[in-house]
Amino acid sequence: MHYSSIKGFAVYCTGYTILSMEGYKLSLIHLKNPIHFLALGFGAGLVPKLPGTAGTAVGVLIYLPLQSLHWLYYLLLVLILFVVGIWLCAKSAAELAVHDHPGIVWDEIVGYLIAMTAAPQGWGWIMLGFCLFRLFDINKPWPIRWLDQHVKGGFGIMIDDVLAGIFSVAILQLIAYLL
Repeated sequence: MHYSSIKGFAVYCTGYTILSMEGYKLSLIHLKNPIHFLALGFGAGLVPKLPGTAGTAVGVLIYLPLQSLHWLYYLLLVLILFVVGIWLCAKSAAELAVHDHPGIVWDEIVGYLIAMTAAPQGWGWIMLGFCLFRLFDINKPWPIRWLDQHVKGGFGIMIDDVLAGIFSVAILQLIAYLL
């Protein structure tokens, strides 16, 4: 089930309930489970509006200390986070009983890190990468939308954001080259 196609999506801010979808409520209690803690982006996925954007913001915070890594080590780390993310998102989605719950934002974190591969340093580039990634992740041009709708499981949760990151890094690198 995809976030944009879900009917009955509701946001609650009462009590401990943070985000609700088709009757399944996420709350702060979910953060006690290490799988959910990571999959929910250290809690960013619990924000009531725009959890994917909040997850991407966590990606920015993770990127900051990593940006000075040699590109080979950076890519190796991102690959590890991707592989871990396949398992993590699958496990979290299974326990939540909702495929690609909007609160699961590990995929946005990894997608943003892909977008920032070998990016020039500076806040302007960080923000451009953020905007490009969110643009592709939200609008899902072909084949991102097709992958999002047809590939299931943890790999399915991750792959559309990986491709959004690849589209973003291509444009970011083109802009850097042209400047």
